Amino acid sequence: MFGGATDGRRGRHAEVVAIAAAGDAARGATLYCTLEPCSHHGATAPCVDAILAAGISRVVVALEDPDPKVAGRGIATLRHHGVTVDVGCGEALVEDQLAPYLYHRRTGRPWVVLKWASTLDGRVAAADGTSQWITSDAARSDAHSLRADSDAIVVGAGTVRADDPSLTVRLAGWESVGDDDLGDLRQPRRVVLGSIPPGARVLPAHEHAGSLTDLLNELGSSGVLQVLVEGGATVAASFHHQGLVNRYVVYLAPALAGGSDGLPPVIGPGPAGIADLWRGQIVGVRQVGPDLRVDLEPVDRGL
Repeated sequence: MFGGATDGRRGRHAEVVAIAAAGDAARGATLYCTLEPCSHHGATAPCVDAILAAGISRVVVALEDPDPKVAGRGIATLRHHGVTVDVGCGEALVEDQLAPYLYHRRTGRPWVVLKWASTLDGRVAAADGTSQWITSDAARSDAHSLRADSDAIVVGAGTVRADDPSLTVRLAGWESVGDDDLGDLRQPRRVVLGSIPPGARVLPAHEHAGSLTDLLNELGSSGVLQVLVEGGATVAASFHHQGLVNRYVVYLAPALAGGSDGLPPVIGPGPAGIADLWRGQIVGVRQVGPDLRVDLEPVDRGL
């Protein structure tokens, strides 16, 4: 058995890598793919050409690729040339693995992840506004992995003025990566809602003064697949109340604020009654150091 993964952002697709690894053993073999093989020229040559040239007899695909440049054409081309193609094996798993890509291709907007860290009783800052640090080093390292998985980070101008964050990925291997690096390790672009103070560490960054939907449309049209929202309670409320969040990632520290004067993660008027609560579905829970990470999504994922 031979396998392959896509070789970087603009490198060979997984199918081509796997075929190269198999060599002559690919002839008459079955190829398993997460997404439908592409049939168009982009950064690389079409995968269907490599599949046909290798003499593969059967292709098992989890999902048809919703990208308009593909959208069933790869499957149709393979079948036209006598290759057996089965679709749907592992569909649910791949839908989850590739959620940001699929959402972007189907809607034109990036997948939005809203992240915060809080005490167990739901406070992201103490009464005096201090919040560094509620959670552990392990949780903050995990949050940097979220940054690394994202193409853009969004915060409010208030967060920039209060904390002066750099909003960069600080993991092993990322330290010397520049903002314009086009390799596999690329710092996410930084977006600030409002005006950026002179000399802020977040610079260079994009200032946005329009609506959030305009921002997401703009980012989506420029190829951003996933946005990580790290802004404060006002920014969190804006994304949440407008129904723009695809996944909530909440880090819970084994700590209690023990009062009502700390800052909640989402501010503004709440529901009038219990029947009006926003309810989602928990899709992941795991311990990160002494803290707990909870992943939550709307019941309708929008995929």
